[in-house]
Amino acid sequence: MPDSLDCTPYDALLLLSFGGPEGPDDVVPFLENVTKGRGIPKERLKEVGQHYFLFDGISPINAQNRALLDALRKDFAEHGLDLPVYWGNRNWAPYLTDVLRDMVNDGHRRILVLTTSAYTSYSGCRQYRENLADSLAALQAEGLPLPKIDKLRQYFNHPGFVRPMIDGVLESLASLPEDVRTGAHLAFTTHSIPDSAADTSGPVEGHGEGGAYVRQHLDVAQVIADAVREQTGVDRPWQLVYQSRSGAPHIPWLEPDICDHLEEQHGAGVPAVVMVPIGFVSDHMEVLYDLDTEATAKAAELGLPVARSATVGADPRFAGAVRDLVLERAAAERGADPERCALGTLGASHDLCPVGCCPARAPRPAAAGIDSPYA
Repeated sequence: MPDSLDCTPYDALLLLSFGGPEGPDDVVPFLENVTKGRGIPKERLKEVGQHYFLFDGISPINAQNRALLDALRKDFAEHGLDLPVYWGNRNWAPYLTDVLRDMVNDGHRRILVLTTSAYTSYSGCRQYRENLADSLAALQAEGLPLPKIDKLRQYFNHPGFVRPMIDGVLESLASLPEDVRTGAHLAFTTHSIPDSAADTSGPVEGHGEGGAYVRQHLDVAQVIADAVREQTGVDRPWQLVYQSRSGAPHIPWLEPDICDHLEEQHGAGVPAVVMVPIGFVSDHMEVLYDLDTEATAKAAELGLPVARSATVGADPRFAGAVRDLVLERAAAERGADPERCALGTLGASHDLCPVGCCPARAPRPAAAGIDSPYA
């Protein structure tokens, strides 16, 4: 039996994710949850949900979170980390408020939160913190004791997150026909967000305010490209591109889109492209539809060979990274100065989001930050 690792003062970990439908009847109610307050008609939501219906109304994200939950529990047990792990979602069952209620009723009062979003942005960090504040307010209204909640730092450049993606690129390159492999271009993809959200994301320590979302992705892409060059002996061109754009057409979002990028590369004579979804933790709907369906169909139309590299998912190295992040944060809470693992040039992200970090259009209370009303 391994020696116990010290995670005090924490007594539980919450895996917090986006959620997704698990059948055709779930699709529109799920999208109503996602778009709550925007006044989008049900008929429009049915149109938006068509890509879910292509997969029998089932998003893979819940199954992938169950796999990650199992991987975390297995890793913790094997390494002697006595920390129960729960799972909750923002937009579908198991709902965040219900899971937090269960955790409180189970006696947990110091809870760490891992979100399935690695990078800094409003939707990838601040919105989760707002959801946590909403759930705490609901528990307070029920007269339940409130736990103190802390959120693990953004882990975009942790070795346990980046190294599985390096292996994924190498495997994808090996899957390409030999006559196009050497000249293959790397298209690093992530979720597009409005330009305004990208400009106000952050801060990143040492780089001033804003722009963290793009800067972090570029740094990770460079780390992966460098590692692939070192292991293959080929210096491949690469670019950060975007996918999964939504919202009004007149609002500027980050570009270029992956399909436009494939057209551009084909026109430039590039023999093949590896699509590398560095912005996503697992193969959820944005990966399966926007890359494996739409972008792959565009490549076939162009006659351009493509491969799509794997996301991190439940890779044991990622589970080990989460254990590392838990112990790092616990040590810091106890007053120690732990080693903070990070690849690239940006260093480890902050533990506590400062006031004004990744602001929303309208101010709302957010938990697990310097400005938390539930500190």
